[in-house]
Amino acid sequence: MGTVIDSHFLALTAIVTVGYQFLFFVITALLKFDKVTDFAGSTNFVILAILTLVLKGTWHFRQVVLTILVVVWGLRLGLFLLMRILQWGEDRRFDEMRSNLGKLAVFWIFQAVWVWTVSLPVTVVNASDRDPSLRPEDIIGWVMWSVGFIIEATADQQKLWFKGFPENRGKWCNVGLWKYSRHPNYFGEILLWWGIFVASAAVLDGAEWLVIIGPIFLTLLLLFVSGIPLLEESADKKHGNLGGYRHYKKTTSPLIPLPQVVYGNLPIWLKAAFFFEFPLYNKALPQDGPNW
Repeated sequence: MGTVIDSHFLALTAIVTVGYQFLFFVITALLKFDKVTDFAGSTNFVILAILTLVLKGTWHFRQVVLTILVVVWGLRLGLFLLMRILQWGEDRRFDEMRSNLGKLAVFWIFQAVWVWTVSLPVTVVNASDRDPSLRPEDIIGWVMWSVGFIIEATADQQKLWFKGFPENRGKWCNVGLWKYSRHPNYFGEILLWWGIFVASAAVLDGAEWLVIIGPIFLTLLLLFVSGIPLLEESADKKHGNLGGYRHYKKTTSPLIPLPQVVYGNLPIWLKAAFFFEFPLYNKALPQDGPNW
């Protein structure tokens, strides 16, 4: 069964992903029910990891470990996002899409591409016949995943807890990890998926190294497309005229956690070069004050 459609399961995982996302697209379009969107994305990762592991059937230790890591991440994030949207109500990302089938279809197509591309390292590892002994990159990758997972899960819970208090409604979250990063959950997610790639390195050979596209795609997506830019724009529109928010934004790293007393005193060029403080994160910030 290890050669289903292609030896690396690339076509198979693409077909499964498109079919799975299309199913939820139909549900969303017909029932105007968008609460399962993030759940559909996260659980798709779980399906691909388990499917490729079982179909290959070699059950190498490295394959099992990476599959478990993806399953744990996917189930945790999927269930968290599902419970959060059920608690908060409608997903505002779809306010302009519910009546526009074209825009809705583009979103689901993009989600399918995201799932398939980011899953590439574990897909190729699970399809491989190579089983080298344990190497330093395996341990490094697992540690990266562990740290990233803890950061993402902790940040998610801290923000959910913060927003659960009526007195915090309408405020920006600046507690726990959010004191050190404006988007610590994204930092954790990026770190853990780079960890998956590093832990897959011992198996990769030749063109298989192209699976690095997975973590690169995720990083670029969160930095420049659907992650940080959208949230920064939304927060700037809500709080941009408040001195406390502007101080928080000036002294808090957008991604990599760093003490505010350190980050706030760094020169602008250093923030941009090493801490991803890009101008596009300030395009909605009122310009009657300094531009960071």
